Amino acid sequence: MTDSLPLRDRYLGLIDEIVQLTLQGKISSVEMVYQMLQKSITSGTGEIFELALSERLSTIQNQVDAEKDELKKAKANRSLRAIKTIQTQWQRYAEQNKATEALALAVKDITTAAADERLAVFLRFTDPNQKQPLNSSQLQQLAKALQQFAQLDADIAQISEGITRGLAGWQRLQEHLISWLYEQNRELGFGGVPGENGPWATWAKKVNSELPQALFRSLALEQSALEFAEKRSINLSDWVEIALILQYLQRGLVNWFDQQPYNVQAGSKLSISTYLTFAVIWSQLASGFGNTAAVYGNGGSQMMLQILRNFAQRPYFPLYGGIFASFSGSYLRNALDYLDEPLRKVEGTQEKARILTLLGYSQRALGQYQRSIKFHLQALEIARNAGDRPCEIANLNHLSRTYVQEKDYAEAINYSQRALILSRQAGDLTGEANALVNLGYSEVMQAQQLEQIEPETYEMPINYLEQGLKLLEKLGDIQSKGLCLSSLGIAYLVIGDAQTAIKYLEEGFKTAQISGDLYLQGRNLAYLAEAYYHLQNPEKAIYTGSLGMYLLEQIASNEWRQSAGLLTILQGQIGKEAFQHFLQQERTKIIAIIGVDGYDYIPQLLLRYQQDI
Repeated sequence: MTDSLPLRDRYLGLIDEIVQLTLQGKISSVEMVYQMLQKSITSGTGEIFELALSERLSTIQNQVDAEKDELKKAKANRSLRAIKTIQTQWQRYAEQNKATEALALAVKDITTAAADERLAVFLRFTDPNQKQPLNSSQLQQLAKALQQFAQLDADIAQISEGITRGLAGWQRLQEHLISWLYEQNRELGFGGVPGENGPWATWAKKVNSELPQALFRSLALEQSALEFAEKRSINLSDWVEIALILQYLQRGLVNWFDQQPYNVQAGSKLSISTYLTFAVIWSQLASGFGNTAAVYGNGGSQMMLQILRNFAQRPYFPLYGGIFASFSGSYLRNALDYLDEPLRKVEGTQEKARILTLLGYSQRALGQYQRSIKFHLQALEIARNAGDRPCEIANLNHLSRTYVQEKDYAEAINYSQRALILSRQAGDLTGEANALVNLGYSEVMQAQQLEQIEPETYEMPINYLEQGLKLLEKLGDIQSKGLCLSSLGIAYLVIGDAQTAIKYLEEGFKTAQISGDLYLQGRNLAYLAEAYYHLQNPEKAIYTGSLGMYLLEQIASNEWRQSAGLLTILQGQIGKEAFQHFLQQERTKIIAIIGVDGYDYIPQLLLRYQQDI
């Protein structure tokens, strides 16, 4: 076998040589086969060897199957066994050399890339969506390998330096990844007094590099990452350093939350919040750093999309929910808006459809109904083309829900019926349950709009809602169950059965607390206030209305005005003094949910509403 032969022929010759030496008894162990492969296969050419091996295996298998002569058949079988030994040792060799080949490929691609593409190429090798992203050990080796080219190119030197600093920063933070959870008997989540505790403040104290320390301090004070990036001037090594630190923090948190068996809902809820928080931060950093250089802006968008694509593939990706509380500070109030612009540059993929679904739901919660419809229609088309049936059905359901908010009940019924038919065809029980809920809810609201007061008019729609609830309880779908309970509560409120409405709305509020959906929490509380108002129970109406108003305003949902309007009417009826007395009575219970600052903010919100009337 000579080096001048084409690679495929060289590898066919190598395979034939090993087979012959085996048949001659000159290869007595699998270790000898492995050593020959190790010596003869050139790094980065594994696919060519695999093709040659597959070709030779097929040829000898055909000989075995076709041969009639017993002696020749026995020889062919010995050759086949030898080939299978080569195949086994090749698999062992390939597994052990994947890391080496990946590293060699990374060095080659980074050093030969155009200057304005080097950062994007580097980020591709750390992308968690790749089959084998480089791990921390491989990254250390990459940094050393790139040092050999440092004198030839300043950018390569900075990437190498950034990797070294980023890994050192992560090493310092690793043991403090979740230590903040146990400070002052804290509960899971990112809440707390800005700047004093929580993860960002903890990490700012532990990292000893200037840029990540400044970023963490800024986030601890609930300041926008966009504003932070706009005020900073950075170089390539700074960028790579912060990229690795944030990437390892995000992955570490998700892995930890995913492994919390004692509370499945809290674990997945916090994982969802982590994905969203870090995606938004990267989107903001992309906008801010993009002013320094386009390559930094593009790199930030690349990081954001890597996170979202990974998130979209998770089993708990919330096709029917979107506003999660645990990681949200005030700087994230309208944060999901930041994800819209970079997504426009992405081709239609299954992941994009799912992310647009999330954005659509969130826009509906904010009261941006036309924007919500636009996102869901885009997602619907992409999901249909990608064959993602659950996502397609989810968007039909979301469109139904959004058209209810727009008071276009005919269109809401149309979309819920389409979702119901498609979900039953596909066997999507979650989609079917949501479609039943939406169909029942849409028909209740349409009957109310048409001023139909006959009880029998509402029997079938409420039956749809109850069917949906039974199915969701069977499925254990917390997010959708919260929506269903809320819908049932509102339906009973519409038909004048406030007592039954309260039962469903209270259960809906508790369910929304478990799932972490702030919008549903606020919405249930808002309608509970209406139900208590109808039952002439001002104390509970003030308690639930105040909480609902506060929670909805905190996520920038315009629906906070619904509760503010009811509370204003109630204050006018019972007088300011009595109103304040009832609010004071509920102070302890209110503080338990939204804290002292939240309680103190309630009168300010009411005043703001009254001044806007």
